Amino acid sequence: MGRAFEFRKERKFKRWAKMAVQFTRLGKEIAIAVKDGGPHPDTNSRLRTAIHNAKNVNMPKDRIDAAIKRASEKDSKGYEEYVYEGYGPHGVPILIETATDNTNRTVANIRSYFTKSGGTLGKTGSLDFIFNRKSMFRFDAAEDLDVEELELELIDGGLEELYVEANEEGVDEVVIQTSFEDFGNMQSLLEEKGIAVKSAKLERISLSNSEISEEQAVDVLKLIDKIEEDDDVQAVYHNMA
Repeated sequence: MGRAFEFRKERKFKRWAKMAVQFTRLGKEIAIAVKDGGPHPDTNSRLRTAIHNAKNVNMPKDRIDAAIKRASEKDSKGYEEYVYEGYGPHGVPILIETATDNTNRTVANIRSYFTKSGGTLGKTGSLDFIFNRKSMFRFDAAEDLDVEELELELIDGGLEELYVEANEEGVDEVVIQTSFEDFGNMQSLLEEKGIAVKSAKLERISLSNSEISEEQAVDVLKLIDKIEEDDDVQAVYHNMA
């Protein structure tokens, strides 16, 4: 099936092996949410979402509670969120979201990854014409799901798109997309309807695709792998087709 397919499969197994890294990233998101809106999920929607996402990837409750407790302490050091943008090998746009307690370390590391791969780190906002920030919600699709009826019910939440796709385990999921600004509206509406959301995130959606060969894709994926290994990195986006 090609070198790129095998490389992607290898990356999937690596992701499964990086559960501890995923928990660390979720812990940071919880900490940022606590600093931003307090330690009570009932009154802090961002924290409520972070806890929900953590539970859905089986993050232990004691780790969730510990993250909230640490962030609630008066002298605890917070994290700053930064976005880095650049072009990887073969001109592929790459956008990186980070949460860090040392911005000098983070930017130096990110710049190094791009430089060593033959890419270039750009200015903030340089990829705004390629990536659009959207609110994305996912939950398991019921066998008797009426997509058209659900679409009508979710219009008041700011629904832009609704579709069904299989996840990595082959399970059909409903995917809902709204604008960045309508995240809270849709989250509240889904909660009111008792829909068990598996994931609620702000994601970057590419508005165009980079058409490159399988061999070139491997070069880009190697860079993305390196970036994702960095403890300060929360998410990486690209626009490879």
